[in-house]
Amino acid sequence: MIELFASARREADVTQQELGKRLGQRQTVISKIETFERRVDVAEFMLLCRAIGADPYLLLHQAEGLK
Repeated sequence: MIELFASARREADVTQQELGKRLGQRQTVISKIETFERRVDVAEFMLLCRAIGADPYLLLHQAEGLK
């Protein structure tokens, strides 16, 4: 799921630093999420996805292999 998110972030041409600014977080927080050093809950995952313009439900379905 996080790998799909990171890919979607790159496809949206949003840097970790820019995403951090959008969310009021440091770039290191985004990096730790994408390198699996920090876990996110569902609510945070939805915020992350929406901050890059991605559909969180689509990413979840892709992660489950349903798409």
